[in-house]
Amino acid sequence: MSSKNAITTSLFDLFKVGPGPSSSHTIGPMKAAYLFLQQLIQLPAEQAQRGKMLQINLYGSLSATGKGHGTDRAIVGGLLGWQPHTCDPKQLSGLMKKKEDIYEIQFQGMKVPVSENSIVYHKGKTSFPHPNTMILRLLDEVGQTVIEGEFYSVGGGFIQQKGYEPEGTTHRLPAYPYSSMEELQAHLREGNLTLSQLMIENEKALTGLSEKEIVRKIDQILDFMHKAVKRGVRAKGILPGSIRLQRKAPLLYERAKQHASTTDSFLIFLNSYCLAASEENAAGSIVVTAPTSGASGVFPGLTYLMKYHFHYSPQKMRDGMLAAGAIGFLVKHNASISGAEMGCMGEIGTASAMGAAMLTYAAGGTIEHVEAAAEIGIEHHLGMTCDPIGGYVQIPCIERNAMGAAKAYNAYLLAMTIDPGMQKISFDSVIKVMRATGRDMSKKYKETSEAGLALSVTEC
Repeated sequence: MSSKNAITTSLFDLFKVGPGPSSSHTIGPMKAAYLFLQQLIQLPAEQAQRGKMLQINLYGSLSATGKGHGTDRAIVGGLLGWQPHTCDPKQLSGLMKKKEDIYEIQFQGMKVPVSENSIVYHKGKTSFPHPNTMILRLLDEVGQTVIEGEFYSVGGGFIQQKGYEPEGTTHRLPAYPYSSMEELQAHLREGNLTLSQLMIENEKALTGLSEKEIVRKIDQILDFMHKAVKRGVRAKGILPGSIRLQRKAPLLYERAKQHASTTDSFLIFLNSYCLAASEENAAGSIVVTAPTSGASGVFPGLTYLMKYHFHYSPQKMRDGMLAAGAIGFLVKHNASISGAEMGCMGEIGTASAMGAAMLTYAAGGTIEHVEAAAEIGIEHHLGMTCDPIGGYVQIPCIERNAMGAAKAYNAYLLAMTIDPGMQKISFDSVIKVMRATGRDMSKKYKETSEAGLALSVTEC
């Protein structure tokens, strides 16, 4: 089987740790700004000394909703040398609070100021390769460009820079190359492999990690997710931003405990866990992209339920995560997980499909059951808009995480109680439909807050 177009993404690129509220608007821009800082540090001294000011140009949804998503402070954090997986979310949230705040960016013995006046929010149509585009420029004293970097935040915290290979590019080959569900299943049949075995072998080949190291990192990802749930069910108060949205997870969790003996209590608990992690994301706390920050409540809710209610073993949890990774890779490779390209279909839809696959595989489902569950998960999110009120990842995003998890659970039930051969639509087919739907969807419904629910509420 050809490896020419094979998926080469690592599980730990798909599941990233970083601050909320948006992988495209927070994690991606911070990484891009940090990368630009490294390029400034590497400038020849004579060229660096010409730099007197920085200009940050934001386009597409980065411009339309970047302020609400915290893009400005994420970029400044990156320019200060901070990285998503190690930054202090409290310090990050304290950046760019006042118009007069000025920060000194240091490189090659230079100290160049950056402030709110350094950021230009460009409106209108663009012709860039991706809607989430940012151009960083170091300018001289007369405003001429010394060096610039053009970056694209392509979803899930992944970035690309013009003129460079996409982030995560590796010239290592997976042990079992595939780019479609059909090819993946062929490997499993021909090699007499389980899905988790194939995923582990590919991860070893792509990253150079041992199986023991991969297992440890999966456990760490799950731990980060569950910590977000635990923080969220305890935290009370108002979420940041002008909407002044009250946290609901603690109240829902307490009510779930009061009704723990009822038959549907597990679903109330699931809702509280999803809201808890999603509210932590909205507050700018540390979450895991799964596959994005906007959808970072679906997985913690499901995995928390699996661990503490269904008492799945650590190995079953890991196997489920590996199955979810296979589905996330296929969507990212053949469509997109970016809300700016696919609407919320690309974020919650993908998370729901991944969650359905995880539940199904952990429960002993075959690859055919996994495919059916993931297909059902995507199918019933087709056309879902991304229209956050005020540009904040709050309404409808937080509740949408709980709904995505509930759909994932139902997709798992449907897949496990029918003959997978009865499914008329393949997973590969539904991804093609997803990609076409995203292309056809108006940009007003793709993370720009220009239509839909974003216009239904007048903020106080």
